[in-house]
Amino acid sequence: MDERADQIRDYRDLIVWKEAMEIAELVYSLTRAFPREEMFGMSSQMRRAAVSIPSNIAEGFGRAQRRSFVHFLRIAQGSLKELETQTLLSGRVGLLSAEQTADLMTRSERLGKRFVQFVRSLSQTENGE
Repeated sequence: MDERADQIRDYRDLIVWKEAMEIAELVYSLTRAFPREEMFGMSSQMRRAAVSIPSNIAEGFGRAQRRSFVHFLRIAQGSLKELETQTLLSGRVGLLSAEQTADLMTRSERLGKRFVQFVRSLSQTENGE
């Protein structure tokens, strides 16, 4: 599905939202294995960042204004970058395996590219291009 604003019926149809939800599910699964002392540390931080991504996509869509939607997509992009940093740190300190880190980073980078393309297409549509 093309994610152009004039063709979107519901945020749950968006590829960026679906991929963000998959990442959030994965983060919850991975952080269940973190040590108990990380419950209020890295585990909590990663979960909050991961949940923020699809939540901001949904909130922005719900505002029903393209400019506001783009603003919330950019906030979601920021949360994705937070999650990437937390993922890399978790790998460095041994909370995630190299394979888990690589998988989560690959998914995050793919979603990040989708965000850039989607925001660009919404901005071009808004500017009449």
